[in-house]
Amino acid sequence: MRLDIIDTATAESAAEGFSRIALGVEYKGARYRGWQRQASGVPSVQQALEQALSKVANEPISVICAGRTDAGVHGCGQIVHFDTRAVRDERAWTMGTNFNLPHDISVVWSQPMPADFHARFKACARRYRYVIYNDPIRPAHLAEEVTWNHRPLDVERMAEAAQFLLGTHDFSAFRASQCQAKSPIKHIYHLRVTRHGQMIVLDVRATAFLHHMVRNIAGVLMAIGAGERPVTWAREVLEGRNRREGGVTAHPYGLYLVQVEYPEEFALPKRYIGPHFLSGYEALAD
Repeated sequence: MRLDIIDTATAESAAEGFSRIALGVEYKGARYRGWQRQASGVPSVQQALEQALSKVANEPISVICAGRTDAGVHGCGQIVHFDTRAVRDERAWTMGTNFNLPHDISVVWSQPMPADFHARFKACARRYRYVIYNDPIRPAHLAEEVTWNHRPLDVERMAEAAQFLLGTHDFSAFRASQCQAKSPIKHIYHLRVTRHGQMIVLDVRATAFLHHMVRNIAGVLMAIGAGERPVTWAREVLEGRNRREGGVTAHPYGLYLVQVEYPEEFALPKRYIGPHFLSGYEALAD
């Protein structure tokens, strides 16, 4: 397939003579200008993955992802699919691709899929985690994988404020000005705030997300946790529907796409929810 294939509904079904393959992908986003391939040739996760897959397939490969992450944002549970005439087993798609990938991108599983599977359009829920390192001293480790906040944050206040955002709402106040989503109406299933030593984790699951939505939520909750705003400010920002009233956008480094959900009929492999350095915390279990 051409490398310039457009990610639209026109590519929803595999063409005759092609097989559709799904991959689970994880990556550290610090070195990349986001997921999406850039016309200017700047580093992107998509470009690196497509180049590696093309070597395994011995033909050009173009992938479609479940969610396009921004520059600096990480992926633990990204799902992609691609169509190919090449015949390879699952080990080749996983291990062979990893052999050709940079150290900060990994394919964790591969699986043949029916022609009607689509990584983006068939997804029914997405889940992110935002990880804050809360300590007066900046961390020497995980510097590009957590967001450092030196102010003491009150997790109970943050968790209380998060409850105002649950359910179906107009999230215009948490939407970046360049967001291309057709509607600001989204449904948040859960928004949990928990502390694990110096780490504070925001775990949010929704039908879909607007551009910068999680980072803007994190910015509001951190301001409330620091005592700069009352708990009810989260509701005021939401109801105001004005991005300018919503405070600062939190840094990208602590943000992880950790899970994408699909109908059970597709039977995609199950993995623990990341990131890896949080996998031992029982309180974060599903």
